[in-house]
Amino acid sequence: MEIHRSDFPPEFLFGAATSSYQIEGGVREGGRGLSNWDFLCNSTPGLFVNGQNANVGCYSYGLYKEDVKICKKLGLDSYRFSISWSRVLPGGRLSAGVNREGIQYYNNLIDELLANGIQPFVTLHHFEVPQILEEQYGGFLDKRIIKDYLDLAELCFWEFGDRVKYWTTFNEPWTFIFKGYVTGEFPPCRDGDPGVEPYTAARNLLLAHAEAVDLYRKKFKAQGGQIGITLVTSWFEPFHHHSEEDVHAAQRTQDFVFGWFMDPITYGRYPKSMTDNVPPERLQRFSEEESIQLRGSYDFLGLNYYTSSYIVAVSVLPNNGPDGNPIGEPVSNYLHTEGLHKILHYIKQRYNDPPIFITENGFGDANHPDYTVSEACNDETRIEYLREHLKEIRLAMIENRVNVKGYFVWSLMDNFEWTSGYNYRFGLVYVNFTDRYLSRFPKNSALWYMNFLDKNYRPIPHPLKNNALLEDETISPTSTSSLPYQTNAPNSGEMVVHEGTPTKRHRKT
Repeated sequence: MEIHRSDFPPEFLFGAATSSYQIEGGVREGGRGLSNWDFLCNSTPGLFVNGQNANVGCYSYGLYKEDVKICKKLGLDSYRFSISWSRVLPGGRLSAGVNREGIQYYNNLIDELLANGIQPFVTLHHFEVPQILEEQYGGFLDKRIIKDYLDLAELCFWEFGDRVKYWTTFNEPWTFIFKGYVTGEFPPCRDGDPGVEPYTAARNLLLAHAEAVDLYRKKFKAQGGQIGITLVTSWFEPFHHHSEEDVHAAQRTQDFVFGWFMDPITYGRYPKSMTDNVPPERLQRFSEEESIQLRGSYDFLGLNYYTSSYIVAVSVLPNNGPDGNPIGEPVSNYLHTEGLHKILHYIKQRYNDPPIFITENGFGDANHPDYTVSEACNDETRIEYLREHLKEIRLAMIENRVNVKGYFVWSLMDNFEWTSGYNYRFGLVYVNFTDRYLSRFPKNSALWYMNFLDKNYRPIPHPLKNNALLEDETISPTSTSSLPYQTNAPNSGEMVVHEGTPTKRHRKT
């Protein structure tokens, strides 16, 4: 059975998502400051294959108009992107100065989107922190981060809020905290005190979120927008449904991943399984005042969903079930569309039926440098992934009356996938990172999504048998005078920018 946008309410938002560090590039252009990710990628290049980094990335900093054209051609209602804290506040706070060039970049992007009938859906924090704040006081380990984050929030509400109607305070706090303060994979790369630091950083993040929401509601609500947060979770399935231990283990896992953040912003407290198992000297409880401010601190929930996992009451989490079969099809994550339906129903029942936007859902395939563009764009598995998840959303809306308001594919285009670098491609649009012009090519999934969104639905060529359609649909820059020069290794080395001319990038030794 096929599915079409007409199967959803007329006001339902369909879009695609990106984040600033993953696509913008231009890390030394327009007065931008150094972020924690800039520092990690350029000071420790051995962490990434071939010393990859996002110094250039997709160079959306210079090609944003071309990217908006892609959004327009696909028929998107909305485009989700994030603000680079270091681009608008290079010193991390208002007292250190506002970078007007950075403000102008986002003004230009927002205006370009609106001129093309596309709603901006803006994230304030997507894993990036100005490096100077890490060096001065340890970033989210210190309460001073709350005030500095509020500087970022107020600046963005003031500068962009007349046109932005959807705000999220943070993207995936669990990922940011777990990989930054438990495993040490993400900056600030701390793994020395996982029994305390993650809880400290998460607490400061939650309080920063609550204060930003309070600020928006008190000073900027007249702008007519909404504000929420984007959380990530999988569906955690008990390995044995008849095992009370496995059922409890699955719920504890849900609490320590999703409830860690969702319970405080809904009820003003941590889940009972957390307070029962983590003593107050590690997991500091909220004061009455903090609890009041946290409670109900969102107008909508952004949900990032990719996969599901089996949970058993032991330390090893299996992907194979009791029958020996995996929980779903093995793609970049296991394909288990029913998990999305289940987590939506769970949120409705446990958290008072909040409005939900699916802010990320997508499939990543391995990068194959030997593939032709045509071969790389033949992504039938991604089409299946998107189609089947959209069916589950519709089913949840019909059967369980879940209050889903929108859906964003991750991602609009191939990009820098954090510690995976350019080794996985999640985009609807293929980006040629070894091409000086960073040419964009729509994949089969982009054409499928375009037809899914088209009121005059028509079958797409299936599969692409030659490059003719791709050549017609290639998005190339209208101006190349300020494009960064690309080497054969995707985005490796340090970029030195000379405005108005192709730039050379020198590999660090």
